[in-house]
Amino acid sequence: MALLTTRQVQDLFRVDRSTIYRMAEDGRLPAVKVGRQWRFPSDQVELLLGHSSALDAAPLGTNTATRSAVLQDVLPADTAQAVADLTADLFSVMAVVTDMAGRPLTTVANPCGFFSSIYNSIDAPDRCSAGWRRLGEQIDLEPRFVTSHLGFLCARSFIRSGSTLAGMVIVGGVAPEVWPPPEGELEAIAAETETPIDTIRNHILEVSWIDKPHQDWIVRNLSQVSDLISRLADDHGRLVERLDTIAALAGAASPNSISATKQGALK
Repeated sequence: MALLTTRQVQDLFRVDRSTIYRMAEDGRLPAVKVGRQWRFPSDQVELLLGHSSALDAAPLGTNTATRSAVLQDVLPADTAQAVADLTADLFSVMAVVTDMAGRPLTTVANPCGFFSSIYNSIDAPDRCSAGWRRLGEQIDLEPRFVTSHLGFLCARSFIRSGSTLAGMVIVGGVAPEVWPPPEGELEAIAAETETPIDTIRNHILEVSWIDKPHQDWIVRNLSQVSDLISRLADDHGRLVERLDTIAALAGAASPNSISATKQGALK
C-alpha cells in the first residue's frame, strides 16, 4: 500500500497544510501516523476524491450515480430528515440532505420565505438540485459559505460511506454582506427560476440575517453534523449486511420469519 505525504495530499486537495492536519485528526481524511508525520493511504485518498488516479484531478462530481446510490441504500429517509430538522433548528438556517448529484433525500427544513417563494415555481426544484450538485463538485472539503444561484449564501459538508463521498448536508438562505441584490440581479433570478419579478421583490428580504461570527461558528460545526450522519449510515449499513448474512445462512428454512425480523430491525 502506497502512502502519500502531506505535501502530496495538499497538491491534490489544494488546501493548506494546517487544513490537511485538521482533517486527518478529526477523521475526515484517512491517515496514519508514521513517527511524528502523517501519511495517507493512496488508494483511500483516490476513493475519497473519486479519481481514477491520485494524480488525475477529476472533479468530485465524477461518478455521482454510484455514490448517491450508496447513501440512499444505507441512510433511512426519516433519519436523514430528523438530522436536517435538527441542523436547521441548531443553526437557525434552512437545511437539506442530498446525494452527491444534488438530489434531496429530505425536505428543506426551515426554508426562508425567499426560497419558498421560488421553490414553488415551475422547474425550480430541478434548478436547486443543479445548484446543490455544483456545491458537491467543489474540491475544497472544508465547509465555507459561498454564493448560490439564488444570490444568498450556502455551505455544505460531505457525508461519507466508508471512505467514499456519498452525500451532503447543505445549509443556506443566509444574506450576504450586501443584500438585497440590485434590480438587475433580481430580474436575472426571476428569469432563471421563471418566478414573477413581483414575487421576488415581495420576498427578497425574507432570508436569514446572520453576522459573520455566527457564520464562522456554523461552518466550524457543520462537519460534526455530516460526521454524525456518516456514522449513522455506516452503522445502518453494517446492520443490513449482518441481517443479509443471517438470511443467507438461514436459507429457505423460514423465509417469512427472517424477512419479518429484518424489517423490524430496520424500523
